[in-house]
Formats: sequence, C-alpha cells, structure tokens
Amino acid sequence: MVQDPSPLQRLRPKRAFGQNFLVNEGAIRTIVDAALASPAPRLLEIGPGPGVLTERLLADGRPLWAVDLDPEACALLRERFAARPSFHLLEGDAVRIGLPEGPPWSVVGNLPYNAATPILARMLTEGVPWERMVLMFQLEVAQKLMGEPGTKAYGPLSVLAQLCARLTRLAKLGPGSFRPAPKVDSAVVLFEPRAEAPTPSERKALLAVLHRSFAHRRKTLANNWQGVLSGEALSEVGLASALRAEVITPSAWLSATRSLLIHHPEVFPT
Repeated sequence: MVQDPSPLQRLRPKRAFGQNFLVNEGAIRTIVDAALASPAPRLLEIGPGPGVLTERLLADGRPLWAVDLDPEACALLRERFAARPSFHLLEGDAVRIGLPEGPPWSVVGNLPYNAATPILARMLTEGVPWERMVLMFQLEVAQKLMGEPGTKAYGPLSVLAQLCARLTRLAKLGPGSFRPAPKVDSAVVLFEPRAEAPTPSERKALLAVLHRSFAHRRKTLANNWQGVLSGEALSEVGLASALRAEVITPSAWLSATRSLLIHHPEVFPT
C-alpha cells in the first residue's frame, strides 16, 4: 500500500510568499509549548502553511484562527481541519486582513520572511489584543528587536518592541530547520506585554518620531529634525539635539513623544 504524502510533501513552498516550512521537531515543540502556556482564551496563527503547528495547537482545544495568503495552503488546511469546530481559517494578508473582535489572543507564527516586520508592526500598533506572541523571524530581525542603545542593531523596531513587550529569545535555528533551507539563520522570540506599555495612539506617534530621528543614522537629531523643530524645541522635550538617535533609550523616546504630543502636535501626520 502506498502511503499518502505528508502535508509538508503536498504543499510546494513558494518564494513569492516567503515560505520556509519548519521541520525541526524541537523547535516545533518549543513554539507550541510557549504559545499554549498563555492563559489567553483564543489562538491566532499567522502563516500556518501545511499546518504543522496548527495540528498541535488545535489539540489544546481552544478556538484557533489561522491566517494565510497562499490559496494552495488554505485549501490544504480546509481539507485537514475544517471538520474541527475550533478551527477557523482567514484567507488573506495578515498585514491587513480583518480580525474578529473579542478577548486577547495568544499569537503564534513562523512568519513569512518577506512580511515579518509589517506583520509585527501591525500587532504592536493597531490595538490587536494579545496576551502573548511567539514568533519566528530571520535572526537579523530578531537582533534588531532586541538591540541595545548604542549598537548597530538598535533602531525604531527595537524601541517600539521593547516599550510594548518583554522580549525573550527562545531558540536560534540554522537553515536546516526549514524546508526549503533559507540562506540565513532564524530565531524564535517570545513577546510578553508590558503593563506600562504606551497606548495605541502613542505608539503610532512614537513611530513617526523614530522614523524621522533615525532617517540618517550618522546625523544628529538637530540635522534630522531640521526645518521641523529647532534644537531648543528638541531639548525642551528631553532630546539633546547634538546626540544621534541610536544612543537614546526607549524610555526617553516615549517621554519625548508624549511631550511632543502635548507641545508640538503639528509635527505629527493627521
């Protein structure tokens, strides 16, 4: 008797969707265990592909929403899991697809490499309720998320992520952990929300401040804000105009953004 091919064999990875399917059993267990350790009443999986994580997440019994852009992957997921009442499929782009309202999620995903940053930015800025996130990134992106002031890795993504969550790297994975093997290493990052995190409106304002301040990394804040705010105005909100953005701590960025919202709301896009 010829055995049916496994889901991984049935789904062809597509470069256009940034697909690299996880095959490392230890990493699969690590991700699933971390996601299910959350008390959140529902699960959100981004980029399930053939459903390797999905199958184990569903065994927990909590309702799970899976978001995937690949029609072929969605067809396979429907075939495998549609009969399970706790499974819900959302076919579309995780950057912009509507998500059902309700209580917090435990978010999990082997994120497509070509969309990982915008997906994370959405989770952090659009008020999506989450109690925990366990997400796979290229190692370089994970290093940026956890970058410290004064280092090359430190930037807008570092500041936003660290103000919103406590970050823990759970695993580092080589190319052989995936099919097809990517040309880079990867990392699994755990996000746990901070009680003192900025509000959604503050986060969007913060990103606007950061993108202008980091526009030219080797230039001072005075140069990056030239024509918008004077050096004196920057100093009044706690940003020394002679400094470069990369040396300022996340807490100082948040304090400055809150001051700018009060004293210089005109600098923010409407």
